[in-house]
Amino acid sequence: MTKHRVFHIFGRVQGVFFRQSARQQAERLGLTGYARNNPDGTVTIEAEGPAAALARLEAWCRHGPPAARVDKVEAAQGAVINYRAFEVRS
Repeated sequence: MTKHRVFHIFGRVQGVFFRQSARQQAERLGLTGYARNNPDGTVTIEAEGPAAALARLEAWCRHGPPAARVDKVEAAQGAVINYRAFEVRS
């Protein structure tokens, strides 16, 4: 059963390849959705797929790529949108 999760990641998460690394993780886990930078310096990830894969992505978000410093991750459920792929957005 497909689930939809929204992750809002705080810390030093822009300019450290967070979005690109998130896309690699999501694709490896078979998830669809997107990652985007926000004007306030945070990153938002919306992802869809099996609950177990979403939990693994959330765990990855709590540390991110090597150059990132994650201070906090907020996660929420949402309505399934049926994304076709995982993309990096501006």
